[in-house]
Amino acid sequence: MSTSQPPSAPSASPRTKPAEVRLDELMSAAETLFLEKGFEATTIADITRVANVAKGTFYHYFASKNDMLAALATRYTQQYLEELERAVEACAVNDWPTRLRVWIETSVRTYAQSFRTHDMVYGGHHHHERDNAEKNAILMQLEHILKQGEQHKAWYCPNPSMVALLLYSGVHGATDALIAAPEQDQDSYARELADTCLRLLPRP
Repeated sequence: MSTSQPPSAPSASPRTKPAEVRLDELMSAAETLFLEKGFEATTIADITRVANVAKGTFYHYFASKNDMLAALATRYTQQYLEELERAVEACAVNDWPTRLRVWIETSVRTYAQSFRTHDMVYGGHHHHERDNAEKNAILMQLEHILKQGEQHKAWYCPNPSMVALLLYSGVHGATDALIAAPEQDQDSYARELADTCLRLLPRP
């Protein structure tokens, strides 16, 4: 009589996903639904159904839809910052004019491509609520470029924090104008905006 054992069944894959994956899927489901149906029309049941999780999972991470919307705003700005960082860090280390140009052009493209999410997560914010740690990190990134360019004599910029604020606001507003005129070529617009910003910085 054969003593061989039948082949064992393959191990089942784990049913529980890592917490960070589950959270990301939950937030992505909410973002999709908020954009498709609107924030008010989307229910927590809709979100958990699309994310394929129980309602208890939602409440494990968030107290309410408003809490989730705030988290989506933070995630949006973090992803925006990371996109800028990747683009700038691909430039030559001490080529500050190119770094500033790339920062501006990447900012235009990223915002123009994601403005629906931006408007969804920040649409209800008033001026006094717009300050946040992620936005400050973007301003600090831009200020660093301006400060280093000043030190390496790429331009004269004695108040980089003020100039960073002006450039940040100006680029944001100029991109709003681009979004309102979809017939504009995005790449050429971004290059022209970068040219204009660089001309505003006087040479030492």
